[in-house]
Amino acid sequence: MGIGNYIKVIGRGKDGARSLTREQSCDLLGQILDGRVTDFEVGAFCLAMRIKGETAQEMAGFLDAIDCRISKVSSAGLPTVVLPSYNGARKLPLLTPLLALLLARQGLAVLLHGMKTEASRVGVQDVLAALGTAAQTQIESITPGTLAFVPTALLCPALARLLDVRRVTGLRNPAHSLVKLLNPCDGPALLVSSYTHPEYAASMGATFHLMHSNALLLRGTEGEAVADPRRTPAMDAFVNGELRRVQEQQDGALGQVPSLPAVDAQSTADWTQAVLDGHEPVPTPIALQVAHIVRLSEQMARPA
Repeated sequence: MGIGNYIKVIGRGKDGARSLTREQSCDLLGQILDGRVTDFEVGAFCLAMRIKGETAQEMAGFLDAIDCRISKVSSAGLPTVVLPSYNGARKLPLLTPLLALLLARQGLAVLLHGMKTEASRVGVQDVLAALGTAAQTQIESITPGTLAFVPTALLCPALARLLDVRRVTGLRNPAHSLVKLLNPCDGPALLVSSYTHPEYAASMGATFHLMHSNALLLRGTEGEAVADPRRTPAMDAFVNGELRRVQEQQDGALGQVPSLPAVDAQSTADWTQAVLDGHEPVPTPIALQVAHIVRLSEQMARPA
């Protein structure tokens, strides 16, 4: 069939393009993930969506397509904290593994998924390897009090290939937003997600509302879903898609800048272990983020 009819709709430039319905979006991405289109069509799709931008209905349709094709992680029906990690570290250390391990220490089941999308950055798999935490090589169930790292290629190889298009075009595409909205579990999940630009906060929030998601959304650290250790960001909770602000942004000058490690994986891993061992304090913004996630998870676990 091909997706040329959809590209005609979304590919007419910023002012001429029209949006797709949820059903059309599901069909479009489904064909891409199933490998039923040419590389030219994939490139056209990525560039057209980059120029037009995605609506909540389109993102929901894309997520529907992924949900039918992803290998789900079993969580025994218990709420699981889902942490995406795709941006990595450039100027600041990658503290997403620290957040994940602190949450697991609180007795939560934590699913961390990701892959490198930029070769020049330190990726989550680099820091986890330095901490002695191996990635899953096959999909396994997850239990409370544990952290599981599942590479994207294990969850959905076609989604990983779509993410890799960035290495050719140099531009993000809808896949880079989708992985931050994705629930890879076969049961309830609390998605911890982040944005880098304010317009993405609005679009991600609209998608969470449409999908009736449970999520914590904040401006991340270099695109990672962990609070900036130097200053507390605003944090918004979505409970069945309904928004409420749970943390206000810290304003004004910093009283004290926390001591942070170098960006390389080994230094980050050593510092992370020192925090876990109590030799270094947990940065206040991350401690607050942990507390909000624990409360939201407990709320999800209560009987309706």
